[in-house]
Amino acid sequence: TIRKFIFYDICPSLMAILPIDTGRYGTAEMLAIFSEQYRVDLQVMIEEAVAVAQGSLGIIPADAAEKIDRAAMPGDVTPARIAELEAKSDHDTAALVEALAEKCQPDVRPWLHYGLTSNDLVDTTNSLVMRDALGIIIPKVTTLAGLLMEMAQKYADLPAVGRTHGQHASIIPFGLKFANWAVEMVRHIHRLRQVNGRIALCKTLGVVGTGSMMGKDALAVQDLVADILQLRPILVATQVVPRERYAEYVFALALLGSTLDKMAVEIRNLQRTEIGEVAEQFKKGQMGSSAVPVKRNPIKSERVSSLAKLLRGQVSVSMENIPLWHERDLSNSANERFILPTTSILIDEMLETMIRIIPNMAVNRSRISENLEVTKGQIYAEFVMKALVHKKVTRMDAYRHVQRVAFKATELGVHLQTALKADSAISEHLHPDEIDAIFKPETHLGSSAAIIQNAADYVNSEFF
Repeated sequence: TIRKFIFYDICPSLMAILPIDTGRYGTAEMLAIFSEQYRVDLQVMIEEAVAVAQGSLGIIPADAAEKIDRAAMPGDVTPARIAELEAKSDHDTAALVEALAEKCQPDVRPWLHYGLTSNDLVDTTNSLVMRDALGIIIPKVTTLAGLLMEMAQKYADLPAVGRTHGQHASIIPFGLKFANWAVEMVRHIHRLRQVNGRIALCKTLGVVGTGSMMGKDALAVQDLVADILQLRPILVATQVVPRERYAEYVFALALLGSTLDKMAVEIRNLQRTEIGEVAEQFKKGQMGSSAVPVKRNPIKSERVSSLAKLLRGQVSVSMENIPLWHERDLSNSANERFILPTTSILIDEMLETMIRIIPNMAVNRSRISENLEVTKGQIYAEFVMKALVHKKVTRMDAYRHVQRVAFKATELGVHLQTALKADSAISEHLHPDEIDAIFKPETHLGSSAAIIQNAADYVNSEFF
């Protein structure tokens, strides 16, 4: 019966007020696991699991363990009752134990919370919640990787401007952008799975991590509880699970968020009026601006970038929580009530947003092709230099010739192709037909087809 709380669905009316605008941000499934009632239910489940383990080892009477196990169902111990008791005790965990004791028969109440300390509940609950959060996040990252790979293959042969330093640099297939992002999503999944293995911990070793009240059987209790909760027993702890684990969780989500931000920034840039290569979906009746009727703003990508800034801000707080005094202090406790739900809810919102953006994004093929000619052929400069090198011109001489002609063409406002044909130093080595052949974008995609296919094979072999 201990497993009765796992995967419990929370009624929206039981949601706690979280440190996020839950009316605007956060999916119902993610908000549910950070609801106050869900947290109470998990802590009750841990208390019952500990009693069952202790009863099986003879640390507490077996009949007492059985009665504690049957004491409360999900929702029986409420945040409201805990708040009433906490108003007197000024201790939230003590109030929870007292509220649970009210559901137990009087003869078993002395055995409730036997050998435990507050953070046995708090940290083990945090482990369950973070595990549940990753159970929501990882499948969404997988979905996004698949969507990105579909876009990569769809636009694998579409020549586009490749930009460095905000300048036209060379030619890429438009699909390469998406392939790059898709592979990074796979890397994030690997990291999150590793993090999950390191944060899904059970700790029931009491006040300073020795299991002193339970003596020689303390580790056996922890092993049994971990098995019941489908966690791993912690190898060693003080009163608390080392906060390096929590910092890693927050950092991994912030790292994922930064990749989503990178994608959002690129989409926002490509949607600039001057570039116009992509556009977020603009649904019927949508308003881009309250003042300018014609605007179609990339508001979803901007939301991702905005939330990413807040998400990254949680990392420094989680790092500050690592050095605590001696076996523990409370300088981490209050802010963790914010950073763990905030980080998890934000990244979930960002993933949901990007999953909506990518498959519905308009890609303007004609504008992509037009932009290749914005510089009047200057984007082909490296390929002209390549052609000269193949004619036995030294690389530096080829570089200087192309640079000289290109700069002069810009000054005169003529196409590079025309300027090359008119230059004697160039025409000495390249026939006009050879020059014309250079100015075909589809011939300059290099190994991109193989790169994108390799990326697709990698993504598909991992998850699909």
